[in-house]
Amino acid sequence: MERRFKAGVVGATGMVGQRFVRLLEAHPLFAPVKLLASPRSAGKKYGELMAERWAFDCPVPAYAREMTVFDATDPDAGRGLDVVFCAVNLPKEETRALEERYARAGVAVISNNSAHRFTPDVPMVIPEVNPEHLGVIPFQRERLGTETGFIAVKSNCSLQSYVPLLHPLRGFGIREVAICTYQAISGAGKTFATMPEIIDNVLPFIGGEEEKSEQEPRKIWGALSGGKIVPAAGPRITAQCLRVPVSDGHTAAVFVSFEHKPSRAEILSAWETFRGAPQELALPSAPRRFLHYMEEADRPQPKLDRMTEGGMAVVAGRLREDSVFDWKFIGCSHNTLRGAAGGAVLLAELAAAKGYLVRK
Repeated sequence: MERRFKAGVVGATGMVGQRFVRLLEAHPLFAPVKLLASPRSAGKKYGELMAERWAFDCPVPAYAREMTVFDATDPDAGRGLDVVFCAVNLPKEETRALEERYARAGVAVISNNSAHRFTPDVPMVIPEVNPEHLGVIPFQRERLGTETGFIAVKSNCSLQSYVPLLHPLRGFGIREVAICTYQAISGAGKTFATMPEIIDNVLPFIGGEEEKSEQEPRKIWGALSGGKIVPAAGPRITAQCLRVPVSDGHTAAVFVSFEHKPSRAEILSAWETFRGAPQELALPSAPRRFLHYMEEADRPQPKLDRMTEGGMAVVAGRLREDSVFDWKFIGCSHNTLRGAAGGAVLLAELAAAKGYLVRK
């Protein structure tokens, strides 16, 4: 078997970074050889740093415990790496500069951050939905002056709970969409111990989430033209986003109108038969079936359904006609697996399968 790509995790001490550390254990394509974090964490053993910060019930993976953490901001931090999975907690401008520095040094950057989501030559990819957007990478490399480096980003975690369910319905002419997302606390990098204010409560505002929810789908559904991704003109989308007392799993209430209203049977068939590039390529992290529909009136529920297909599937339910829009339904996805680290690892697998990752 061809040797694995040498991988690093940038922001390895945070919630999503910890997910990356778990997902890369024994991964068939990526060998985690470097963990990177802030200067204050540099030089310390990862296991020691995580003694009080590890967010999961399982122990820190054995391979990572004795690894010395590197300074992610060091100009030579990317030396010896083919790819980094980036989940830093920095201001947007600093994140943008950091990711470009890795890319210019010849490292592929698979980012969980929002800093480059609207950079025109940076693909923002849900692997089953818009894999063709990776075709912008040669143009980005020309701009950055690199033969092997690039930046590819995943979308906002909450989009995974509704965009994949809308995507197979675009042939009916989606005209307008209204969404309300109910987002888990892990999306804020929190647990119940570190976010006591959420207990017995709902927070009706999450900074920047509604703008992302309304704008990012248009880039995902956009077209590659002239060396950049041109966002789609529609559909019109309005969103409200709430933080709810759930540990993991984002839920979306979706209302949608069409140019040509499909039947219930047509919608269910579109979801049941949909397959994307990850399924066709049998990528290691790909769910066998991406979209699942549940007939029970009280499903999907995050607690029961977020781990469908290892947390990499999207689950729908309660499809019914609406009195204002044409149809409404509920979507649910695991926000730190499909929506964050797992989706980014799947994106890296897709980039490798398409020949964009380079072993040095």
